[in-house]
Amino acid sequence: MFSDLKLDPKVLKAIADTGYETPTPIQAGAIPPALEGKDVLGIAQTGTGKTASFVLPMITLLGRGRARARMPRSLVLAPTRELAAQVAENFDKYAKYTKLTKALLIGGVSFGEQDKLIDRGVDVLIATPGRLLDHFERGKLLLTGVQIMVVDEADRMLDMGFIPDIERIFQLTPFTRQTLFFSATMAPEIERITNTFLHSPARIEVARQATASETIEQRLIEIHPARRDQAAKQKRELLRALIAAEGDTCTNAILFCNRKTEVDILAKSLKKHGFNAAPIHGDLDQSQRTRTLDGFRDGTLRFLVASDVAARGLDIPAVSHVFNFDVPSHAEDYVHRIGRTGRAGRKGCAITLSTPADTKYLEAIESLLKTTLPRATAPAGFEISRSARQPAHKSEERGRKGGRPEQGGGRSRGRADSRKSTQETAAANAETVIETAPSEAQPAAESRPNRPAKGKPRSDGRRDAKDGPVIGMGDHVPDFLTRGS
Repeated sequence: MFSDLKLDPKVLKAIADTGYETPTPIQAGAIPPALEGKDVLGIAQTGTGKTASFVLPMITLLGRGRARARMPRSLVLAPTRELAAQVAENFDKYAKYTKLTKALLIGGVSFGEQDKLIDRGVDVLIATPGRLLDHFERGKLLLTGVQIMVVDEADRMLDMGFIPDIERIFQLTPFTRQTLFFSATMAPEIERITNTFLHSPARIEVARQATASETIEQRLIEIHPARRDQAAKQKRELLRALIAAEGDTCTNAILFCNRKTEVDILAKSLKKHGFNAAPIHGDLDQSQRTRTLDGFRDGTLRFLVASDVAARGLDIPAVSHVFNFDVPSHAEDYVHRIGRTGRAGRKGCAITLSTPADTKYLEAIESLLKTTLPRATAPAGFEISRSARQPAHKSEERGRKGGRPEQGGGRSRGRADSRKSTQETAAANAETVIETAPSEAQPAAESRPNRPAKGKPRSDGRRDAKDGPVIGMGDHVPDFLTRGS
């Protein structure tokens, strides 16, 4: 029970308002040492309640004291804007009966509004690493007053290249700070950072590293396109068939792609075919990303097409399905993607589409999970459209009929190919003539026995008159080029 964890009564009252009574394993393991002021290293798969593991003790510990201008008392680092905003929401929910203040520093929001909050003084600063360092370098922020520092989703920080920023931020905070460090996996680089910056941490590991929840039904459907350039089209056809086959059980879903461009293409394709879908990725405006997530949370949006920016930490409890339109190139991302479904004990379904090009990625995933992904077949009656089965020689026929060059080469490539073809034809013709020239020219050679060998001048350096005028490149011109018709 939360009442056994020695939390502030105001925090317990806020927890009661949310309807929670029993802490999750990571919460039960991390909160007591955090309240004692110890460093904490928490390792747990996504969807296990890690956010409350540091927000609840933080609010209790900050209950005494007062914030000073530009000197936050605690710092929470998150890898993405969405995750940082989610931490801020959790803070508001659990600190509503206290007078603690917060500021959220993320990209896509004006510096001016954030500066005003910092200038007034905040107890909790929640930020992405890049925006935090932007404020620091502008002289708007001091980190010497940080008492508690939290690093959330550390392995995602590693994937996104934030580790140098994290190390610098660590060095800007006091050596006496308390550090709470959370990650789903422990890569060697993460292990190195914890050994460097954490002091005798309490290690709480509530699940085997990189494991998928047992409440998630996993399926892998392999597709073998006849042409590589038709793979994406065929996968989109298969995806629509799978959604239709799932029927009403697919109340909502997150569809993951590896590239932002593919996210946009898939979202447009789904909308074109009547599906209620919208994209979310790092290139979109923050206000649009927020509207899209809000719509997915409240049920007005059924399908969220996402890049891996949405794979970590987003707390959307009732996601029925996850579709991996692309097999993730990093095995750990597979665990985090499918962890968007089957949360809080609910049943979930994760379906992955693969082609032969994904073999090495699948092997890495199965090696990480120490199991084989269950293979499944396409829905009954599914058939690839005729346009997706065009033979490979179609484009060649179009080229022979005078069609436009293939995209990517352009006119310059077309001209180059034309020149190359002309040169090759001329060379072939020349070789043919050279091979036949000796037999045809033999009588002429016999009638001029004293003529110097081809390409060799006379001993006196002069040319014979019967050799004729110099043509073209001189004496070394082949005979077949100087003969008349």
